[in-house]
Amino acid sequence: MLEIANRSGAACRIAPELGGAIVAFASRGRAILRPTPESALADRDVRATSCYPLVPYSNRIANARLSFAGREYVLARNFGDHPHAIHGVGWQRAWHVRQATSQRLRLALVHDARGVNATAWPWPFDATLTFELPESADDRSAVLVTTLTITNTGASPFPFGLGFHPFFPRDARTETGFVAATVYENDATQLPLRRVAIPPAWQFDPPRPSSGTDLDNVFTGWRGAATLVDEATGFATALAADRACRYLVVYAPRDAPFIALEPVTHETDAFNRHARGSAGTGFRTLPPGASFSCTMRIAASAPDRPAYPATSFPS
Repeated sequence: MLEIANRSGAACRIAPELGGAIVAFASRGRAILRPTPESALADRDVRATSCYPLVPYSNRIANARLSFAGREYVLARNFGDHPHAIHGVGWQRAWHVRQATSQRLRLALVHDARGVNATAWPWPFDATLTFELPESADDRSAVLVTTLTITNTGASPFPFGLGFHPFFPRDARTETGFVAATVYENDATQLPLRRVAIPPAWQFDPPRPSSGTDLDNVFTGWRGAATLVDEATGFATALAADRACRYLVVYAPRDAPFIALEPVTHETDAFNRHARGSAGTGFRTLPPGASFSCTMRIAASAPDRPAYPATSFPS
């Protein structure tokens, strides 16, 4: 377990050995991301942490079978008895520390795609994960910048995607706001069925409380920004992602004490849907030796609300 902190009172704790996950991000002791219970650390339950990386893909690959370049690859099912592969390998692996200073941490992950590792992901890659806590203007605000990079270390191109899975505290008064164009309806296993206009119950423009709403859906045409105003913590938080992430997965089980707003580079099951001829899925391939990055910025302040719509990540 490592910690970075700044003179403004912001601190972020990271567990490289637990999927490179953030286990706390707070300012002056007040939580900005959902705190990780000690029991989850003892049980190595990365899904109960504050945030974890999604690499080399986000969300689900249907039936753990991946179609690419005319070939089908059978993947390991990595989520209990769930029928699909989910979230890649980064969240289930130990990361290694490459650089650590008081305000910056850089982690690395090497995937060799040999033996059993090939069933997790058939192509080799390196990934890096960087956390930075710049100084804030005062002790009433805090900023965390996280960058995820993947590099193809093999001899052939492969499909890929990246993302982040941050959890924010939520109660009945927490207001969430973001702008998107459409949303996917899902089947019973959370695979996308059809893209539709956002129904009134799922609209967050203007911001509103999300309690009572049950979501695990991909929003498309996302503007790259979202806001949360949490009266319990006293924070107004702005989430921003760079232009690589133009999809937002919203995971908010009904009445759960959290909401996950996940900036990602592609839609759910994008690789297989692209192989079947679907357009606009966020499908990308990574050539040998090439790298690709995405960045997320979480900025919290108290007690003022952020401007809405929130400002997107600088281009």
